[in-house]
Amino acid sequence: MDIQKLKYFYTIAKLEHVTRAAEEIHISQPSLTQAMHLLERELGVPLFRKQGRGVVLTEFGVFLKQRLEVLLPEFDNLPTEINQIKNVVNKTIKLNILAASTFVVNTIMKYKKINPDVIFDFEQNDLTSDCDILITTNGINSKTQKHYLKRCIKEEHIYLAVPKQSSYAQKNSISLSEVKDENFIMLSNSRLFGVICNKFCSIAGFSPKILFESDSPSAVQNIIGMGAGVSFWPEYSWGKMKNKNIVLLPISSPICQRDLIFELHDRLPTSKYAEDFYNYLLKQI
Repeated sequence: MDIQKLKYFYTIAKLEHVTRAAEEIHISQPSLTQAMHLLERELGVPLFRKQGRGVVLTEFGVFLKQRLEVLLPEFDNLPTEINQIKNVVNKTIKLNILAASTFVVNTIMKYKKINPDVIFDFEQNDLTSDCDILITTNGINSKTQKHYLKRCIKEEHIYLAVPKQSSYAQKNSISLSEVKDENFIMLSNSRLFGVICNKFCSIAGFSPKILFESDSPSAVQNIIGMGAGVSFWPEYSWGKMKNKNIVLLPISSPICQRDLIFELHDRLPTSKYAEDFYNYLLKQI
């Protein structure tokens, strides 16, 4: 249904006069009359009947006028509302964070101080690539076909975090088999990093004696700092070690590392901040 014809009808219904309506909307009277005939034919009902020099509404016309009193202002507001949504979309960066979540969140906090109006929309879903930026690792077998504009792979070393007062703290590096009898503080196997760390232990020929499992890197750090055990510590993902009671040792055997993969996707509608944040993210590593 043509919105223009409905606006013509509403003007006639308001003025109850075809000639004055034609003058108000700057259209010829024959053209306006023809438009109303087409509208009535489309609806299959009469909307007006003549009365003197003017017109009055039929019961169908009364109903349509009442409905348009609500609908037409909504139609008129649509461009403004679309622009408001457009502004939000332009400011929104959609992130799919499948790895290095602590690092990414910390980077977001820094970026927000520079660009306070930017909006971040998060998800963790390895079945979709519908995002502006995907952060993943080579330990995830995503089933989606990714369409990216830019892709950067950063090699991340994984260290062994040991208490400063332990006998290991004076070493320059350590073989993982040396700590096979130690208590490990690990992330839960529900987290990918926990699965990767268990794999490293398996390669070294042992299953870790897990003293405590946590979903929080901060909790892992605090427990090690109290001297309760050892743990793995990813180079970038968890940020710099701030606990002075912990020493990070390079692991000489097996090679403990993974790839962090950063992708800028070709997604519509595009955020005006997406590429800038992608570049900012890489500079933080």
